Amino acid sequence: MERFFIETKLAVPDDSGAIEGLAWPFGAPDRVGDVIEKGAFAGISLPLPMLFAHDHGDPVGTWTEAFEEADGLKVKGSLLVNDLTRAREVHALVKAGAVRGLSVGFVTRKAAPRKGGGRTITALELIEVSLVTVPMHPGAHVASAKHAIRALSLAEALNRATAHLKR
Repeated sequence: MERFFIETKLAVPDDSGAIEGLAWPFGAPDRVGDVIEKGAFAGISLPLPMLFAHDHGDPVGTWTEAFEEADGLKVKGSLLVNDLTRAREVHALVKAGAVRGLSVGFVTRKAAPRKGGGRTITALELIEVSLVTVPMHPGAHVASAKHAIRALSLAEALNRATAHLKR
């Protein structure tokens, strides 16, 4: 199984453990040059394991929805916060902004080399989607984790505005 780390948009709407995010954005390569095309995720078998950092011994929830949209593969699921201490810990890390990304674990079924490195992947078997701290995709980011991530985003915007004013 191949593992790719990619930062994505991730939202934790409440304390129930519900979580959603963009597991793979279409249209841009990751840091090793791989591009997964729309349609490659066809035939996903649900539910999918929600792991922490691709550790098969550290499941923290399940993904109950996975679907392709124009911008990428979106997933929705739940951290098992009422049942697992580890899920509550990971939930707290996501809400605090310490864990900001998602990463897909898959087996490649069909791919072709890309000029300059990497592959264009047109068919794969999705095995799991992990919550990760260090993402592979440089252009993706966490959109929201309720309170903490919104505060971090606001702080970043204020810092950018302040820097422009000082020029």
